[in-house]
Amino acid sequence: MTQYPDWLWYDGKFVETHTASTSVLTHSLHYGVSVFEGIRAYRTELGKTAIFRLDAHLRRFIASARAFRMHIPFTLNELTAAHVALIGKVQLDEAYLRPLGFYGAEKLGLLTKDLSVHVMVAAWAWAAYLGEGAMTRGIRVKTSSFARPNASSGLTRAKISGTYANSILAKLEATEDGYDEALLLDSQGYVAEGSGENLFIVRGGALIEPEPACALLGITRETVIELAQDLGQKVQSRRLTRDDVYNADEAFFTGTAAEVVPIVELDRRTIGDGKCGPVTARLQRAYADAVRGRDPKRAEWLTLV
Repeated sequence: MTQYPDWLWYDGKFVETHTASTSVLTHSLHYGVSVFEGIRAYRTELGKTAIFRLDAHLRRFIASARAFRMHIPFTLNELTAAHVALIGKVQLDEAYLRPLGFYGAEKLGLLTKDLSVHVMVAAWAWAAYLGEGAMTRGIRVKTSSFARPNASSGLTRAKISGTYANSILAKLEATEDGYDEALLLDSQGYVAEGSGENLFIVRGGALIEPEPACALLGITRETVIELAQDLGQKVQSRRLTRDDVYNADEAFFTGTAAEVVPIVELDRRTIGDGKCGPVTARLQRAYADAVRGRDPKRAEWLTLV
């Protein structure tokens, strides 16, 4: 079980975790509309802790809320200060941070007008999301029977809690069948993304991602694309089918929780030689350098605590 620190930030002040509460009639609990982010803080080469790409995450947090006409009652600067202060309060060298914006309990029913909006930020130590050793040995993935909803079914660019019911179904199905993670297709049968990650493949020297029409535009995805381009790696975006992944030279997932993790098998088909490939390994190193302050070009991505 996760051991949560003693403090979290709730509506502008620190609250003891075990006393923090909200009503069971909270609108977001009943209808699934809350916005959130997953953010990591790392111990850097400078000997200080830094939150990675905090500004990008918080801008997406605010944009996700705006998409649902939810007004976050704190400014970007106030949210930034809250995250920095919380890391200091809980005294973690490395942490996973979870800001959450949600509606209050003034009323139920589908209309959200006149509901209050609350913001919580929690931080805790969270090790490798897909298991110890996954970064080196890679993971086994199953194509899910559950499709990712298409763009006309909702707001695919917003990071909304209710969207993740689909991901939970896919994750349960895959793990109960003995796999590490799920790959979801879109409603037309093209590759979309993982249950909580973006996908890349390497084929013929090119780094290729699925056209992300119904996938979240991940910040780790964006980071990896920029790092790859700096390394002279060609990056393409196009429709991909399952057999494109089966026949890839390499494949990997990206995400804040997962980081950069190689996929060595999809649907019992071995990807490449069944090991972490050279392009994946190079991007893993570049990502690690960026998050840990070893890449001076990426200093602006780090918010020091």
